[in-house]
Amino acid sequence: MVQRLIRCLRIRVAPGTVEAVSRSFAHALTRLSIGPNPRNDRAVARCVPSAEPSRRTGRQSGATTSRVARSGAPHVPFQDSSSLARKLPPPPIDDRADICKSPLLTTLAFVQFANILDSVVMSKSSPPFSSDEEFQSENLTLIPGLPDDLAALILSCLPYSHHARLRSTCKLWNYFFSSKTLISFRRNHLHSLGLSHLLCIFPEDPTISSPCVFDPQNLAWRYLPPMPCNPHVYGLCNFTSISHDSHVYVLGGSLFDTRSFPLDRPSSSSSTFRFDFMTQKWESLSPMLSPRGSFACAAVPNMNQIIAAGGGSRHTMFAAAGSRMNSVEMYDIVANEWVSLDGLPRFRAGCVGFMVGNDSGDKEFWVMGGYGESRTVLGVFPVDEYYSDAVVMELKNGVMGKWRELGDMWEEGERRKLGRIAVIEDVNGGFPGVFMLDKNDIFRYDRALNRWKKETSIPKKLTDVSSVGFVALNGQLHVMGSVNDGDATENHKSRQHKKSASLFLQIYYPQNRIWRTLITKPPFLQPLDFKTAVMCTIRL
Repeated sequence: MVQRLIRCLRIRVAPGTVEAVSRSFAHALTRLSIGPNPRNDRAVARCVPSAEPSRRTGRQSGATTSRVARSGAPHVPFQDSSSLARKLPPPPIDDRADICKSPLLTTLAFVQFANILDSVVMSKSSPPFSSDEEFQSENLTLIPGLPDDLAALILSCLPYSHHARLRSTCKLWNYFFSSKTLISFRRNHLHSLGLSHLLCIFPEDPTISSPCVFDPQNLAWRYLPPMPCNPHVYGLCNFTSISHDSHVYVLGGSLFDTRSFPLDRPSSSSSTFRFDFMTQKWESLSPMLSPRGSFACAAVPNMNQIIAAGGGSRHTMFAAAGSRMNSVEMYDIVANEWVSLDGLPRFRAGCVGFMVGNDSGDKEFWVMGGYGESRTVLGVFPVDEYYSDAVVMELKNGVMGKWRELGDMWEEGERRKLGRIAVIEDVNGGFPGVFMLDKNDIFRYDRALNRWKKETSIPKKLTDVSSVGFVALNGQLHVMGSVNDGDATENHKSRQHKKSASLFLQIYYPQNRIWRTLITKPPFLQPLDFKTAVMCTIRL
């Protein structure tokens, strides 16, 4: 397998390197205490040569060797990086001689690379280092016995959720996993592999509660640093998070300001923050021209722009009230400035937005749903007037056009308001698949008829249809809900663990029209409340 790998990359290695690397990987498998996904077991047994005799003696050694020979490694599902750290102590910081024997490298990188090698033909790799100053050395290698381009390709297959632990392996790995070269290397060489999306979850105010990244392919969770805190404001909610390149942006929201009067009246925010996954740091950007929360937002592909439309000042603590607005503005990522655009035809808050079109052609910015003016019942109780239509702005050659109104997307009495929306991008740049979760049913938007058609129903009905997450990850629809963990209340753990709950995911494949379920344990101390949680997806 190593010989095939080197031939595909068209590189030269020293005599005996192939045999040495094969023995190193085989020896690492015998030391394995955790295993890959079951679907990769066959690939492990196929690509790894016979292992060296184990140092253990007796029946235990024979059982271990036979188990590795049959399936590559015993299967233990990945949960989080903390469990890996407990099972596998990291190598010494300055010991580079045993890097190629790392069990984590063998399990997560070499196995994944062996699987993708059969379907992808790699071109000659470019050097993984942008400059000698970045890595402060010319003679060190990422993996002893392997060229740096091949070693970088193997390390690039590692899931992002494990990068933090791998940085402590050695200084060179720390430089590699902390550099922008890693992102560009994955984009140039691994883009055609359909890498999984990562889900970034903000359970509540990100200034007091750290957001978390979830890797659905490896069932791994990782905390992100909390957002910078402002001592004068608190209770941030209804903000929008959106990803662009290797960054996550947090825009606007509704909060309470101790400097305003009355203190119990929320106000909208114009703040803009950006998190860099390479530097693991937050930075404050230019504020929006108009403070807003609960607004439509989308990133324009290949134009380094973000559009924000509509919004208001409503807070999650109040079921009604709050302001509405129709202003639209665009953020220039390179210039770090906001520019005002033509406003929406009507005041609209609580709406959703997405982009339509390919990277090089004309594009459209769609805004669906939301609410505008409100009325009162019996002159006391305020009730929102929800919209059943959509508006579209055309973008031709980078120039913003006028808004175009579409008619109602459903008949009167069919539903009260727009449900949760998830968008699956079209790889050919056509109209994406727009799906809506309405109670226990999923609908697909028909652009030609401007109507929602029923696609499927959720296999396991939801008990609380108002607290459910609905996102698109890697071309699949994920319906998420929290379920109580009965075993957690019976053991002798702390009260914080008793309050925790598992995350139940029902995953739908629109192409094959099939369902599968998945249960994972989030690291949050409290169950996720999807009424207030904010989510976005990012591809690294």
